[in-house]
Amino acid sequence: MQNFEEEIKGIIAEVLEKDPSEITPTARFFEDLGVDSMMALEIMAAIEKRYKITIPEEKLAEMRTLNDTVMVSKQYLEGKQINA
Repeated sequence: MQNFEEEIKGIIAEVLEKDPSEITPTARFFEDLGVDSMMALEIMAAIEKRYKITIPEEKLAEMRTLNDTVMVSKQYLEGKQINA
């Protein structure tokens, strides 16, 4: 699942206009990377669009790091594959 993590990192880097190397698995979006709530929504929307999944907005609060975001995204991606 390394590729999936790299893809998510790429999406986050693109939204934040940062180098992917700055987005470490445990870097906190708000505290370490300067993400604001609009950027967080943009990241979530980009992930939803890329993978054709829907992540409930209340899950946004759980998406605080790359690791968290990969975990939440994976849950919905796996759910989609099961339901497909």
